[in-house]
Amino acid sequence: MYERKSRTMIIMSLISVLAFTAFIFTGCGNGSASPADTDTVGTAGEPAEAGFKDEELVIQGSDTLLEVSQNWAEAFMNRYPQVSISVTGGGSGTGIAALINKTADFANASREMKESEREEALSAGLDPQEYIVAYDGISVVVNNNNPVIELTIEQISKIFTGEITSWSELGGNDAEIIVSSRDSSSGTYQYFKERVVQLDETLKDNDYTQNALFLASNSEIREEVSSNENAIGYIGLGYMDESVKALGVKADDSAAAVEPSIDSVKSKDYPISRPLYIYSPDTGLTDLEQSFMDFVTGQEGQEIALEIGFVPIK
Repeated sequence: MYERKSRTMIIMSLISVLAFTAFIFTGCGNGSASPADTDTVGTAGEPAEAGFKDEELVIQGSDTLLEVSQNWAEAFMNRYPQVSISVTGGGSGTGIAALINKTADFANASREMKESEREEALSAGLDPQEYIVAYDGISVVVNNNNPVIELTIEQISKIFTGEITSWSELGGNDAEIIVSSRDSSSGTYQYFKERVVQLDETLKDNDYTQNALFLASNSEIREEVSSNENAIGYIGLGYMDESVKALGVKADDSAAAVEPSIDSVKSKDYPISRPLYIYSPDTGLTDLEQSFMDFVTGQEGQEIALEIGFVPIK
C-alpha cells in the first residue's frame, strides 16, 4: 500500500515538472514570441525600423539627377518606411540656393559648386561638402530623320554660338538649324557652355546663340528634337531613348567619333562626360543623412544609377 502511494506521488511529481517546462517554453501559454523573434530585418541585414532622430529629408536641384534621386528615395523609404524624402528638380543653381537658404538638406548638382556660391554658403555659417554619386555623358541629339551622324566638338560649338546656321554646312539637308538648350539655372547648361560652347573655356567670350530655345528640362529638349527634323539639343545619358538620335562626337578632326554610352563614359573615351554631385550643408551629417549617402554610394544605390543610365562610381 505504501509502495503504491510512493509510486503515485513520483508520477504526479514528474507530470508537474513536465507541465511547468511546457508552460515556460510556450511563453506562459499565450503564444507570444520573444523580442528577438519579432525583430524584422531589412534588405541590408539592418533592422527595417531603424530609429533616426530626424525622419524627413528634402532634396532639391539638378534635373539630370531628378529621376535617379527619386528612385534612390523610393528604395530607401521602402527600407525605412518611417522616413519621408522629398525630391524636386529646378536645376543645380536652384538646389544649391536652397541648401544655402537652409530649405534643403541636400543639393543635387550636375556641376561643381561655384566659388561665389561657396563664399555665400560660408557667410551663412555653412561648410558645404561635395559627394560624387555617379558619372554622366552628355548626349548631343538630333532628329532620327537627320542624315548627320557625327560632328566635332568645334562644329557643335559653332552650332550653339550661331556661327553655323544650316545643316547643309555639315553635310545635311538645306535647312535652318534649330538650337535647343537647357536654361541658365541648369548645371548641364553651365557644363555644356564651358566644355563645348567655349571649348574648355579657351574661348570665354563664346555664348549660346540668342536664337536658341532655352528649355527647362532634359525631357523638354528630347521632345523638341524628336518632333522637329531640324533641331539639335543635348541631354543627359540617362534620358536617351529611341525617339532621338545621339551623334558621334569627335574630339578633333583627326579623332574617331565616339557615341555616348555607359562603356564610353566609363572608359573616358567619350569627350563630353562629367561627374554628378550631391552637396550637404556641412561636415556633420545626421544619422539619417549619413544612412542615405551610404545607400546612394553603396551597391544598391549604384545599381539603381546604372539602371537609369549613369555610370557607377565604383
